Amino acid sequence: MENRLEEFVAQQRLNAMSQSGQVVIDRQPLVDYYDDFYLGEIKLGTPPQSFTVVMDTGSSNLWVIDAKCESQDCLGQPVSEYSKHQFDTSASTTYQKSNQPFLLIYGSGSCKGVIGYDVLDLAGLKYASQGLGVATQIASVFGSQPIDGILGLGWPDLAQGQVVPPMQNMLSQLDQPIFTVYMSRLEASFCRHPVLPADAPVDGGRITFGGFDKDNCRDEINYVPLTSRTYWQFKLDDFVMGDFRAMTNYQVITDTGTSWIGCPTDVFNAMVKNTNAKLSPLIGQWIVQCDTYYPDMIFKIGGIEYHIPAYEYVLDLGLPAGDCVLAAFPMVGTGNNPKFILGDVFIRQYCNVHDIGQGRIGFARSTVEGTTYTPPSTQPTSPTTPTTTSGGFMATGSTVTALLLALLHNYL
Repeated sequence: MENRLEEFVAQQRLNAMSQSGQVVIDRQPLVDYYDDFYLGEIKLGTPPQSFTVVMDTGSSNLWVIDAKCESQDCLGQPVSEYSKHQFDTSASTTYQKSNQPFLLIYGSGSCKGVIGYDVLDLAGLKYASQGLGVATQIASVFGSQPIDGILGLGWPDLAQGQVVPPMQNMLSQLDQPIFTVYMSRLEASFCRHPVLPADAPVDGGRITFGGFDKDNCRDEINYVPLTSRTYWQFKLDDFVMGDFRAMTNYQVITDTGTSWIGCPTDVFNAMVKNTNAKLSPLIGQWIVQCDTYYPDMIFKIGGIEYHIPAYEYVLDLGLPAGDCVLAAFPMVGTGNNPKFILGDVFIRQYCNVHDIGQGRIGFARSTVEGTTYTPPSTQPTSPTTPTTTSGGFMATGSTVTALLLALLHNYL
C-alpha cells in the first residue's frame, strides 16, 4: 500500500508541472477511496516522514499517530487492509516536545495525546515549527479508515490548545491568501463502482494553495461572506427537494472532512420521502435503489441555486440487490451553530474557493467531464407544494462522517 500511494502522489505532482518545466509546489493531489474519503499526503520531521491525512476544512488542528501507540486502532484494523504510518518523534532531529495534552472530539470519533512542534511539508510549502497533536489514543472508527491523521484547514478560533493552524502559518508563502478545493469522483452514474481494495488509490482531485484552480473549475466564482470565522460558515437561503421547500434561512458550513450532507431532521425526512429510502438495520444506513430517478437537492446560496443531482447523493458501495446508500444524515444545531454540513457530495459538483484574506467563500462549477448537470426539462426544479420548517437544533461540531469499513465487510 505504502509504495503504491507514494508513487501515485509523485506522479500527480509531476502531472502538475508548469509550462516552464518547474513543479508547481502549491498543488496538493488528493486520493479518493469509495467517493467517501479524500486524502492527501504530508511530511513531518527531519528526515521527513510521510502521512496520509484528511484535508479537513471543518477543523483547525493537525494530528498524526504516535509510533509509541501499539493499540490495534493505531496500527490499523486488519479488516481495513490499511497499515497506519505512525510518527516516530525520536527519529526527527527537529521535533520539539511539550507536556501540553490535547483532546480533539469530532462528529464520528476522537483522539488524544500531547502537542509537539516540527517541520511540516504541505504540497511543497514548508513551515519549520508547526504545532501538531501526537496521538497516543484514537477512536476505533479512525482505526478502520485509511488515514494516519487529520490536517485542519479551518480558522484559528476553531483550533484547540492555542495551536496556530497550518494555513495561517503558511499564508506569507502564498501568492494570494486563498486555497481552492476540487474533488473528482469515480464515475458519473448512479451505480458507479464496486468496493475498491484499500491498496487502490484513485485520483480524487486536488487542493490549490495560493490560487484558483483554472484547470478544473469554471471561471465564474460566486462569493458569499462568512458569518463566522471558525468553520467556513455562511448563510443558506433555502433548500428544495421534490415537493419540499424549507422556506427559511440556515447557518451552514462546507466541510471537506464530511463525506455526506448533514441537515436538520425535517429536511432529512424530506430526503427520505423523496427517495423512498429504507433504513437498513444491518449497516445502519438509509438504502435506496441505485437505478431510479430522484429529484435534485437544490441549495440556494447568495441568491443562486446550486443543484446536486442524484448521482452525487446516491452512493454505490457494492451492496447486493441493486441497493445504494443515501449519502445524507440528520443533525441538530442551535443558535448560530451550523444546521447543515455540505460535505463531499456538494463539493464534487462545485469547487470551493476559500478566501482567507477577505473572509468569504466562493463556488465555481467543476469542469471535469461528467460533473456538469442540466436539470431534465420533464422534471420540476422547484416544489409545487411548499412546506415550512421550524425548530431548534444542536450542532455536533466538525465531522469526519465516513464509511465504517468493518460494517461493509461484514455486510458483504
